[in-house]
Amino acid sequence: MEKKELHYIHSFAEYVDQFIKLLIDYSPKLISALVILFIGLYAIRLVNRLVRRIMIKREFDTTLSAFLADSLLWAMRFLLFITFISKLGIETSSFVAILGAIGLAVGLSLQGSLSNFAGGVLIILFKPFKVGDSIEAQGVTGTVSEIQIFVTKLVTGNNQTIFIPNGILSNGVITNFSLGKNRRANLLFNISYDTNIKMAKEIVMQVLENNPKVLKTPAPAVVVNLLTDTAIQLAIQPWAKNADFGSMCSDVLEECKNAFDQAGIAIQSIVKEAPKK
Repeated sequence: MEKKELHYIHSFAEYVDQFIKLLIDYSPKLISALVILFIGLYAIRLVNRLVRRIMIKREFDTTLSAFLADSLLWAMRFLLFITFISKLGIETSSFVAILGAIGLAVGLSLQGSLSNFAGGVLIILFKPFKVGDSIEAQGVTGTVSEIQIFVTKLVTGNNQTIFIPNGILSNGVITNFSLGKNRRANLLFNISYDTNIKMAKEIVMQVLENNPKVLKTPAPAVVVNLLTDTAIQLAIQPWAKNADFGSMCSDVLEECKNAFDQAGIAIQSIVKEAPKK
């Protein structure tokens, strides 16, 4: 028993000696790799802060700035990681090949997410809309509150938050109500055939001229839009600034209704283009 115990002790001592020798031989690589890692992480933070400050100073788009800064951050971190493992003596070519295979497998399983990522990049680069714009897309109307990499967040007029995947958003039809400074409404009144059309148009024009939210340029218009089986459809087309569009539509509808009542003009129905905000 004593000989076996001595043998085990001797073997353990040999293992410890080999480990210490290996640690001493490998310590320069380990120390230098750790120094590179800590210095690299500190430098990356400084560079990222500097890039963000430059973008803010030059008034870059907020969404584009965040995307570029984050992309640069992760690219620098990846290069630092490759440098770190290379300094440790790990073969980087085989490691990169493994990462490539993993990336391919993940990419195939996340095709939808990659499509949304590509759509987010396209939206950020080509800017069909920006944060704060009122848009209509995929059957949804709302104000853009945030453009993320994978989804765009809209807030509707009744304060509902809707997330639209960027993939289908970038490939679909987008109506941006905020690109132009002004918007034209199309308010349709169905009035009786007994109505004097000229008088009705003059009444509406008087209402539009008295409304401060209706722009003088472009000039508003009042035209006969359609003659139905039962009524004359009168189209009222005033212009307003984007910020005043919704309230202008409501004011004009109310004021026209009151003016028609005073003139004895019978309104059969009203078709109102809903103000999309």
